[in-house]
Amino acid sequence: MRIDLVTIFPGILDGPFRESMIRRAVEKGLIRVNLVDLREFTHDRHRQVDDAPYGGGTGMVLKPEPVFEAVRHLKACSEAEKQLVILTSPAGQTFNQAMAQKLAAEKHLIIICGRYEGVDERVRESLVDREISIGDYVLTGGELPAAVIVDAVARLLPGFLAEEAAQNESFTEGLLEHPHYTRPPVFEGMAVPPVLLSGNHGEIDRWRRRMSLKYTLERRPDLLKGIALTEEERAYLEELSKKGDSGSGNPGR
Repeated sequence: MRIDLVTIFPGILDGPFRESMIRRAVEKGLIRVNLVDLREFTHDRHRQVDDAPYGGGTGMVLKPEPVFEAVRHLKACSEAEKQLVILTSPAGQTFNQAMAQKLAAEKHLIIICGRYEGVDERVRESLVDREISIGDYVLTGGELPAAVIVDAVARLLPGFLAEEAAQNESFTEGLLEHPHYTRPPVFEGMAVPPVLLSGNHGEIDRWRRRMSLKYTLERRPDLLKGIALTEEERAYLEELSKKGDSGSGNPGR
C-alpha cells in the first residue's frame, strides 16, 4: 500500500512513522508512507498556501490551487489503477474499525491534512472522495488524525500482525476485547482468574468471550445492537443487566 500525506507541516508526521511496528512495516515493504509538503506546489516567492475567506470572518482557508496540483501530481505518478483521496475534517464520517478494514483494501490513499478554518469548498466538491473525522472535537490540524488513520489501516495489512492477533482485537467482531493478564499470578493480593491458569482452552475461550460481552455491556452497550449472539449469550447479558453487575470482573459463571 502507498499512502501520501499532503500537509503544510510534514515535521509533525515525521516521528510517528519512524518508530515501532509502523517503521518495521515500511522496512518490510508492506506500506510506503510519503510526506508531501503542500508548499512545494506553490509558485509565489512566499509559498503561500492559505488566504482570507471571502465574505469575511476569522482565520484562514487553504487555497485550492496547491491542493489540486499536489493531488493531480500524486495521481499521475501512482502505480495503482485507483487512488482514494481523503480529507481529514471535523465534518467527516467518524472513523472506526470497519472503515479501517475497507481502507486497508485500497492500494493508494492520498490524505489531505486540513488546517486553519479548513479547505476551499471546491476541494471538497471536486477532489475529495471521502471526509474522515476521528471524533467530535477540534484539533489544530489534520496531521494527528491522518497519523491515526495510517496506524489503524497499516496494522490490518497482511503480514503486519499475526492473523490470530488481528482477529481477536477490540471492534474486529464488534465487541470490546477481553482483559489480559501476565506474570506474576498474584500481585499485591490481586490474583489472575483461575480459568486462565487451567490449561483448558475451551473454558478459556468461553471466559474470554463472556468478558468481552461484559466489558461491552458496561462500557459500550451501543455496540451490542449489531452483534450476533447465541441464546446462552443473550441470557448471560440479561442476567448481568438485571444484577447491574459492573464489579468483580469474574464472569466465569
